[in-house]
Amino acid sequence: MSSTAKVAVCSRSFSKNTILRAELMARYQQVTFNDAGLQLKGDSLVEFLSGHDKAITALETIDEAVLSRLPELKVISKYGVGLDMIDMVAMRAHGKRLGWTGGVNRRSVSELVISFAIAMLRHVPAAHREVLSGTWRQHVGGHLTGRTVGIIGCGHIGKDLVPLLQAFDCPILVNDVRDYPDFYAAHNVEPVSLETLLVRSDIVTLHVPLDESTRGMLDAHRLTMLKPTAVLINVARGELVDEAALKQMLQNKRLAAAAFDVFAVEPPPDQELLALPNFLVTPHIGGSAHEAVLAMGRAAIDGLDHNQIPGTEVD
Repeated sequence: MSSTAKVAVCSRSFSKNTILRAELMARYQQVTFNDAGLQLKGDSLVEFLSGHDKAITALETIDEAVLSRLPELKVISKYGVGLDMIDMVAMRAHGKRLGWTGGVNRRSVSELVISFAIAMLRHVPAAHREVLSGTWRQHVGGHLTGRTVGIIGCGHIGKDLVPLLQAFDCPILVNDVRDYPDFYAAHNVEPVSLETLLVRSDIVTLHVPLDESTRGMLDAHRLTMLKPTAVLINVARGELVDEAALKQMLQNKRLAAAAFDVFAVEPPPDQELLALPNFLVTPHIGGSAHEAVLAMGRAAIDGLDHNQIPGTEVD
């Protein structure tokens, strides 16, 4: 039976998905989709959400300035897993309810990490560019098999990545503010300090949320701890890494390669960084597999009905 509540869908990819549209419309009679493909923020976001009881949001910034102007909005359900765009203090202050499910896109992100690691170890982006420019020469790369991988953040995605890497016989180091002794023991994973992970790993991959404790965690000093032969992968959030320091290290061959799906500003304005032959860039596609889109969308639909006012335990 469908509900009479009015729902606004901010997400462009959700709005384009015919399966998700049909499943949402089966539950709710009155839905406003972002069919114009608008990038909603500030006044345009408030205008889009105005008059609705519930909303599905993705990368839109939901803060005090927005929530204070939407008294009728009762529920925000998150399409995707990152909560850094939602001000939890403002949500609590205005009594707004949050629908959220962690880890629904984990396999999509994990497989992208594997593809990044192999591509950079085998110099795929650089070789591709050379062939297009008329140069035909072999690049001698290395195996992912047997290389030490450091996973920063052992939540849903970090845990999903472990068995995929073990198929390549990779020794695995992890760093996390939380302890998962049973998981570590079951999968022969070694928990270490962040500094130890950076020094020992051949490949470092980031899987932490963005908050004040993680913002800028890989600053210029910590980046210098990486091996010159290492590959750095970021499919989490752009502001975790000092992009200017990263560019300098890649230019000076102090770091072999990096592959980023996320940036502090998207799209990233630093064309010099993007043009480096040892840098691979994708436009925030970590969760953009068909299977992940459906999983995230269905979790967001479910979150419209199953939600709570966020407490301090939400992170």
